[in-house]
Amino acid sequence: MTGPVTILDGGMGRHLEAMGAPFRQPEWSALSLLEAPDFVRRAHDDFLAAGADIITVNSYAVVPFHIGEDRFEADGDRLTRLAARLAREAADAIADRKILVAGSLPPLFGSYRPDLFNADRAPQILTVLVEGQSIDVDFWLAESQSSIQEARAVRDALNSDSRPLWLSFTLKDEDPDPDNPCLRSGEPVADAARAAVQLGAQAVLFNCSQPEVMGEAVDTAREVISANRPDLRIGVYANAFPDIGDEVEANTGLLRIRRDLDPPSYVGFARDWVGRGAAIVGGCCGIGPAHIGELRRAFG
Repeated sequence: MTGPVTILDGGMGRHLEAMGAPFRQPEWSALSLLEAPDFVRRAHDDFLAAGADIITVNSYAVVPFHIGEDRFEADGDRLTRLAARLAREAADAIADRKILVAGSLPPLFGSYRPDLFNADRAPQILTVLVEGQSIDVDFWLAESQSSIQEARAVRDALNSDSRPLWLSFTLKDEDPDPDNPCLRSGEPVADAARAAVQLGAQAVLFNCSQPEVMGEAVDTAREVISANRPDLRIGVYANAFPDIGDEVEANTGLLRIRRDLDPPSYVGFARDWVGRGAAIVGGCCGIGPAHIGELRRAFG
């Protein structure tokens, strides 16, 4: 690995919880947008102060799955625009370096639930998310994608939008096979990397899975893109969840955060990912500003 490492921000939802912001399931991080948006701006500021190069719009939970069909119909567009504006304002307030804003295009029907994907409903939800964020974002980040089908729906929804697309997949981290890393759908990471190439992505990432399973996914993706699109970048932003066992629990309760994954420990994993070929690192659920600050110090 040569060249600079790009530093992403960390997990918005659990940082909002740590700040004392309104936070619960099922609304997750959207509750702060509804009740106390100042917390969202402050959370962005915290990650920027820690050294993040990129902040992500807090639109992850602005979907019917989290806020309900009626609220999404009535308020989804306003909440998405608010989330994007807060991120843009935070980025533009940094005078000493260029900050990019990533437009979050999340799993639409629940995290880790490829079985719930509804291809007929997806375009309607994605249209609200894309139109609401469009004016304020520098590129699109389809994150926590559990299946290739979810990623293809995002590409279709973006239509002719010329801004870069980063595709980030979440991995099966319960009883993983190191020789065949897979998405939570069971599809091989190699197939996901090929799909990213075919869909014209500028980066393929892995997020919202345990750090222990990320290295093999980076290796697999590197092999695929080296043979097809050497310019395509690889990234990782892991979570701090334990082995959740029951996939549904991630959407119905607040999972505990691992105590063994402090900032120095997390940076140890990140050094391994970068050594394997990752050029983008950050954090997902439970990875806070202290972790991002440690990444900044480690990678300059």
